[in-house]
Amino acid sequence: MEFGPHLMLAVLEGAVTAAVLALMASGLSLVFGVMRVVNVAHGQFFMLGAVLAWAVSSALGGGAWGFVAALVLAPLIAGALAVAADLTVLKRVGYDPERTIVATIGLLYILQQAALMTYGPEARPVAPPFNTRLALPWVEFGPDGPGLIWPWGLSITSYKLFVMAAAAAVLAGLWLLMSRTRIGLVMRATQLDGETAQAFGIPVGRVYAGVFGLGAALAALAGVLIVPIQQAHYLMGGEALLLSFIVVIIGGLGSLGGTVIAALLIGLSDGIVSVFFSPTLAKILATLLVALVLVFRPEGLMGKAAR
Repeated sequence: MEFGPHLMLAVLEGAVTAAVLALMASGLSLVFGVMRVVNVAHGQFFMLGAVLAWAVSSALGGGAWGFVAALVLAPLIAGALAVAADLTVLKRVGYDPERTIVATIGLLYILQQAALMTYGPEARPVAPPFNTRLALPWVEFGPDGPGLIWPWGLSITSYKLFVMAAAAAVLAGLWLLMSRTRIGLVMRATQLDGETAQAFGIPVGRVYAGVFGLGAALAALAGVLIVPIQQAHYLMGGEALLLSFIVVIIGGLGSLGGTVIAALLIGLSDGIVSVFFSPTLAKILATLLVALVLVFRPEGLMGKAAR
């Protein structure tokens, strides 16, 4: 293939990464935006979603119905565990920033070791419910004008297209929830001033538990979507957490729009740099981008400066 088709292939692969990353980072950003809690265990809910996807799919014999069941059950189970963790741990430490970091570090190791003991150290694959390979055309300019060609190897699978579409639909639903519903209004009121919101009768404790559960469910959903592309493993949450923090810092803590833009930026650049150079260089460039953002715009691309 020539450079153009290679670039198109890299962009498509980067778009898949960006879609999954946007889902996971939006959960992390939502938790910080409403609760002002840095959830260090967020990556383990991503891992939990992938592990549960394998467990549910295997229990139901695989296939499309097994994967659909995993899409529903894994986020619900992860969200329920997060709500329980909030009520039993985070609420008891008063959502103090330093204590919650220590508490979520403990939650990280609990989830990781529980997965190791019950699931084992092996990486396990989950078959996608559909995986048709779709050839893609490329425009070539010749003596007679532009024409379509079909370069060998320029293709994408139907499942990867589904991942991008599903992530876009969930993010659109999250935006509608936050901006067009009473639940979103309550969340935004709690985010602006929790004490005033409680004075007006808003159950802030329930809002915090719901937000923490929703953030974990989004991370688990991202894990379910990615596991047919990357195998499930009990250590897979570490890199996902690092990339999510990079996205949230670049986009702006608590900004859903900034998180999506940063996920696209990191995902596409990761795909392009990984294809043409190396995955290690892609991670180095992402880290340098974070450093530049922290120096020149500490609040992030779309974050609001503290007053």
